[in-house]
Amino acid sequence: MTKETVGNEQGSDVTRREFMQKAGAAAAVYAAGTMVTTKVLGQSKSPNDKLGIGVIGTGGRGNSHLHMLKWLIDQGDNIEIVAVCDIYKPRREKAAVQYKAKAYDNHHDLLADKNVDVVCIATPDHIHGYQAIDAIEAGKDVYCEKPVTHWRQFELTKKLADVAAKSDQVFQLGTQAMSDSVWHQMKKLVQEGLIGQPLFGETGFFRIGDWGERGMPVDDANAKPGKDLNWEAFLGDSPKREFNVDRFFRWRLFEDYAGGPVTDLYPHSLTQVIDILGVDFPEKVVALGGIHRYDYELREVPDTFNLIAQYPEKVTISVLGTQANDFNATESRGSGQRIPVIRGWDGSLSISGNKEILFTPLRIQGAKEPQRIAINHSEDNIQHWRNLIECCRKRDKQTWSPMDLAFRTQTVLQMAMLSHRMGRTAEFDKAKRSIVI
Repeated sequence: MTKETVGNEQGSDVTRREFMQKAGAAAAVYAAGTMVTTKVLGQSKSPNDKLGIGVIGTGGRGNSHLHMLKWLIDQGDNIEIVAVCDIYKPRREKAAVQYKAKAYDNHHDLLADKNVDVVCIATPDHIHGYQAIDAIEAGKDVYCEKPVTHWRQFELTKKLADVAAKSDQVFQLGTQAMSDSVWHQMKKLVQEGLIGQPLFGETGFFRIGDWGERGMPVDDANAKPGKDLNWEAFLGDSPKREFNVDRFFRWRLFEDYAGGPVTDLYPHSLTQVIDILGVDFPEKVVALGGIHRYDYELREVPDTFNLIAQYPEKVTISVLGTQANDFNATESRGSGQRIPVIRGWDGSLSISGNKEILFTPLRIQGAKEPQRIAINHSEDNIQHWRNLIECCRKRDKQTWSPMDLAFRTQTVLQMAMLSHRMGRTAEFDKAKRSIVI
């Protein structure tokens, strides 16, 4: 068989009270000195300098970010929401009024706004990469929602990684699970040699329901393309289609704009495993999946997806998951995220009771002693934002979820989706930085 070289996100509403409870508890832990140490690249920005933030995409997830940013402002963080952008006028105007921000219908105009220092990108998957490149080239720091690009956009992912690496701009991917100290603590234990030579990482994402796709709201069933809805801008580089309200408002159902669990959910589970194990790009990825439960006319993306990635470091990673059943064989940390197990030649790391890291040595003579290590603090999207803001002030590119890590993670997910669709093993040519099917 011939091999071929392959060249607005919705979010659940979080109440103000929940923000205050979570952020207050996390802030106390962070103040105690548990934040991950970062390398400062340049001169710190004065704490008196207010950072202006512009949000591109004011749908469900974009509004969640606006809500979080407003909460940070109310708590005294020296930031300001200065601009919002959306290609759908009703959403754009509503957000502009609510947050007293300047409204733009074109992201290039927002990026030209000298008051914008940091950009939050919360548009559909296939738009992320282009807007992130434009933002970096415009001299803006970036918070980009996951996935960093669409599953068919490997070349764009590579270009974004190169642009980010060559720039001085700070980048944070919206994998807020990386705000959980447990992953940074596990990474340090692996680097210190506790588990010996790393061997295997297993993780997954299990939940019940397709509310993240079919549940996306249709704002106006009678909406039409025109001056208030820029259909061409929405299509971007995706196949040209006639306007359809479901495609515009419920875009996660369609492969043109999304990928289902592999790209929508698995960045939240895979990113930390890749970081903990310290692996580069995989040699091979194979995947199986399909629509196993939510089989209805509109849905094109899988609801069940399983992948295995093999690395030249002699490490294997598996990611298993379905939206048809939310039972976890091990405890869940986060909404549906299966707690990973990190295996090495000398033992394994897991999580016990969601409060401790558990080191289990091999059952052989002369094995290391078992250990339990307290987890410093849990996931908090507020602190994920604060990490980016701190890095922006320090001009420190090493955020909790930087672009180089996003590139390695997204490459696995893109290889997996291509493997699933084409029924072949996807291979990575490291010398050419290309995916081969």
